[in-house]
Order: sequence, then C-alpha cells, then structure tokens
Amino acid sequence: MTQEQEDARVAEFRAYLAAGGKVEATDWMPDGYRQSLIRFIEMHANSELMGALPERDWIMRAPTIHRKLALTAKIQDEVGHAELLYRLVEDLGKPRSACLDDLIAGKGKFHNTFHYTTKSWADVGIIAWLVDAAAIVSQHALRDSSYAPYARTMQKICWEESFHMMHGRDMVITMMNGTDGQRAMAQEALDRWWPALMVFHGPNTPAEKDKDLQWRIKAKTNEELRQEFLNVQVPRLREVGLVIPDPELRYDPEQGRWLYSEPRWDDLRAIARNQGPASAERIGFRRLSYEESQWVRDAMQRQQAAASIA
Repeated sequence: MTQEQEDARVAEFRAYLAAGGKVEATDWMPDGYRQSLIRFIEMHANSELMGALPERDWIMRAPTIHRKLALTAKIQDEVGHAELLYRLVEDLGKPRSACLDDLIAGKGKFHNTFHYTTKSWADVGIIAWLVDAAAIVSQHALRDSSYAPYARTMQKICWEESFHMMHGRDMVITMMNGTDGQRAMAQEALDRWWPALMVFHGPNTPAEKDKDLQWRIKAKTNEELRQEFLNVQVPRLREVGLVIPDPELRYDPEQGRWLYSEPRWDDLRAIARNQGPASAERIGFRRLSYEESQWVRDAMQRQQAAASIA
C-alpha cells in the first residue's frame, strides 16, 4: 500500500469515527489510534489497580464491621476493574505482563490522586465520594467511546463506581453529623484533597489539540468534565456543611460555568514524573507484591504447559 493510499484509508477511518462509528478489536485501525488506545486504557487500568492502595491500609482501622466489609468490597471491585481493562489492552497487542512490568519500573502512569498519602479515616470517605465522583464523570463520557469494547466495559464499571461514591458520601455525612472532632476531620480532609480534585481531569487542552478527543476515545474535553464535576458536587458539599477551600470558586451565570483559582499544575507535572508525595511508596509496594506472587504465575504457566502437551 502506498503512502497516499494509507493516508486515504486513515482519512476514511477518521470520517467514520466523526460520524459516530464504533470500532471492534478485530477491525482494522490506524496504528496511531491503536497506540492512543493502549496508552489511555493502560493508564486507566493502572489507576484502578493502584487506586486500591490508599484505602487498603484502612481496612483494619475501619470503625465498624459494616464499614470494614464495604471498604473490602470496594477494593475488590477496583482490582476487578483493572483486570477487565488490562484484558482490553491485551486485545490491542500489549500483554498484561508488559503493562505490569512498566508499572513497577516506574514507566507506567496512574491517576494523580493515587500519588498522595491518606492521613485519616475521613480521607477514605473523601476518596470514595469525590475521587470516585470525578472518575464517574470521566467514565460516563467514555461510554460513548469510539472503541466499542471500552464503551461496553464502562457500563459495568460506572454501575459499580456509583455504589462506591454513595458509600463514600454516606461516610462523610456520618462524620458531619457526629462530633466537632469528626466534622473537623472531614473538613481537613477536604482541604487537603481539593487541589488534587481540581487537576483530576487534566489541563484545559483545546479540543483541536486533544488527540484522544480527535480519535473519539473520549467524548468530552477536560474542562467540560471538570465543570460537570463542579456542577454536581459543589452543591452537595455545601449541603452537608463542608466549606470548599477556594475563595475564588463561584458560578458565573453569564458565562454558564464555574470560575475557580488556578489549579496546581506544577503538582500534576511532578506526579506525571512519578514524583508525587507517595509515588515511590506506592510503586514500591506494587513491585514487592508482584515479585512475591511470581511463584503463583510460574506454577500456572507450568500447569498450562503440561496441559498443552497432554
């Protein structure tokens, strides 16, 4: 195939996506589209896997058996989501083992909020409520992704994340209806996590410069997602008595959007280099876990090899 023919085929593919077309794993796709999918979904999978770590430390310190069981179930869900997403990446040509090797080597990326430490039980509630709420905004938009297997997987993930968010909100409401100390703990947690939440959806990249948007891997701009998050969660936070730690935050009816202080983009850039407050700790724990479970993978491979010979 000549370069001219290749360019024409890519242009036809882009037109198909622009018209709302869906792509299956077995369909032809340009290499640029495939590589963008691998990068995007791999980071999503890594984030689900690493997202279990900030909360796992609190299972044994949960205040009631109900909270302990709910938190355990949430963590199991997150790991299950990672498994589903790594399977999608494998279908696109990158083995799961390569994804995990990159992750523990510090080459893989995962979401900014999982590079921070958790300091109190209130952090667990804020993560489950607001971090998951921010994720749901993104994931709801991904249900319209041009890559059909990813869009279908989002149906299950969004449904389960909604339960996580409701449980987290219930945790925070319980604290806000508790003692002065509990209310102060919830407010302090929000104060610490708010800057990370404001950069969660990424910089305000113009649509014409966002390759993932051009390929319709995602369906909304970063700023559209951030505005949607603020539209829903700001009233809910104020309703339970929490004060959002941004004196500039207000809704401008003329512009039809929320105005806010400039987010901490330097923090996000540091995290992109795996230089966040807990980056080394989280990657180190995942590396240790991976190495200590190597014997299980070896045993499974031997069993599969024996079965193929038989």
